[in-house]
Amino acid sequence: MRLRGLREPLPLSVEFARAHPTRRRPPIQIYGNTHGLKAGQAKRLDRLFRRGVPADRLLTNEFARELTEVSRDIRRQVGVLIDRRGEVTHVMVGSPHSIELPDWGRLRAGRGRLRGIRCIHTHLGDEGLTRDDLTDLALLRLDAMVSIAVLEDGLPGLAHTATLRATRTEGEDPTERLDPVRPAELDVDFQALMRDLESDLASLDTGKETGDGERAILVAVTGGRSRDDLEIHMDELRELARSAGVEVVDSVTQAKPRPDPKTVVGRGKLEDLAVRSFQQDVDLVIFDQDLTPTQARNLAERMELRVIDRTQLILDIFAQHAKTRDGKLQVELAQLQYRLPRLAQRADLSLSRLAGGIGGRGPGETKLEMDRRRTRDRVTRLQRDLGKLASQRGSRRRKRDRRAVPVLSIVGYTNAGKSTLLRSLTKTEVLVEDKMFATLDPVSRRLRFPREREVIITDTVGFIRDLPTELMQAFRATLEELEDASLLMHVVDASAEDFERRIEAVRSIIEEIGLAEIPELLVFNQVDKLPPGMGETLATRYDAVAVSATTRFGFGDLLQRAESMLWSDDLSDFEKQRLEGLAAQGQ
Repeated sequence: MRLRGLREPLPLSVEFARAHPTRRRPPIQIYGNTHGLKAGQAKRLDRLFRRGVPADRLLTNEFARELTEVSRDIRRQVGVLIDRRGEVTHVMVGSPHSIELPDWGRLRAGRGRLRGIRCIHTHLGDEGLTRDDLTDLALLRLDAMVSIAVLEDGLPGLAHTATLRATRTEGEDPTERLDPVRPAELDVDFQALMRDLESDLASLDTGKETGDGERAILVAVTGGRSRDDLEIHMDELRELARSAGVEVVDSVTQAKPRPDPKTVVGRGKLEDLAVRSFQQDVDLVIFDQDLTPTQARNLAERMELRVIDRTQLILDIFAQHAKTRDGKLQVELAQLQYRLPRLAQRADLSLSRLAGGIGGRGPGETKLEMDRRRTRDRVTRLQRDLGKLASQRGSRRRKRDRRAVPVLSIVGYTNAGKSTLLRSLTKTEVLVEDKMFATLDPVSRRLRFPREREVIITDTVGFIRDLPTELMQAFRATLEELEDASLLMHVVDASAEDFERRIEAVRSIIEEIGLAEIPELLVFNQVDKLPPGMGETLATRYDAVAVSATTRFGFGDLLQRAESMLWSDDLSDFEKQRLEGLAAQGQ
């Protein structure tokens, strides 16, 4: 059994209300492969809606026989969905080898609860429950999944039954299978079974308190990358999730030359991902690859979970950390620019709920155009407001230029220790957090060198590999602060395993924004985390300076190199010793 997009449902001859005038039901619809059915066969399928089972029974022999006889007659699998009252809500027709479930939406809500729907379908052979059956059971949180074998004479054979079990152990099968028996021998108090199971499932959630972070699974496809590169990217994605306040409970990777155009991962991996999500009760699935609107929609429909990509995660972190009006406007602009091309997919979803096609296109298109117009209007307004703020910053920079004060700009990969270095150098209060993108808004302080020389030292937003285009465009005004820099102090986390890749990522972004001509001073920070002497070795190899922003190690050499590059004249030996002495005393 598979959960996929179906053909348009085929309304058949009568309505449930005609047979049961006291009950209100929508018109009868048979879902799936209804092409080529004879009138008599359609009527037999109609009669399944009038059938049902007692509320305390999982299945009766009479209902099972009705299913197997019509299945043998049309030589296709037939299935039904039955609610807790024992009433048939959907009838499905498949092929001889498979059947598809309709998209009925979220019928019940609440942690620890099941769907309130059981699925019963036939198999023309006696293959029992398939992997697809068990995956759908776990993925959709069905009450039960039952497959009935169809014998040659049309009578029901063995009934294979599975329910969920209360478990969060990784790798453990989340399904519980009953012994195969004839439908007449399937003596189960279904109501009591569901009460006990939902009680056990609810008990799994007692350890999660209000306010805890969302639980997430991280997913990545190699896409031609080596395993080592993939692990580095997953570590970075894990750090991004932590910065966003997300609890990472698992990670899934798949070796594929290129991501699947529909679902990123392959079918088998997607089923495994769905089962893991159920087992570990996750709220969110985060993909390292940027998702197309179609991929995001397909994944959300298959797993019935919120699915985001790396860009959305970074945007969320920026939204959490933006404090000033400038920063908030830039984040909102980036979010709107990201969502604008995805509005059409949302309109498609609303059209499908409105039936779509002829007679249904107008309202959906009108809403789509309305959303697009409002979004574009808001983008235009944000760009105008950011332009005004950029003009104000330009005026401040011109005043600073008239005083001939050099500007020393700190750049580097996110969470490299730039803000800690600024605080230690200037002895001022600056926000410091062990999180990615903790600093979004430019921070400027005065730094006094010996010989009564002053510079303006600024800390800007950190960079990251594959920086989303929307963020580059939105934060271009902020990055203009770097244009007036006399020297770029490129801070690198020396303890990072992939520090060379991070150096190249930062230099690539600096070149992209047209600042490659500004002199660069490479600074290896956090050398206190390395074995003794390794920091100095790295500094010599890369013509850099080794420092520790927390212990102030290497500050004398740092200030000496910065001063010589800013003013391009040599310092006397006495002044070098004085400079080192001042740094050692913390003055």
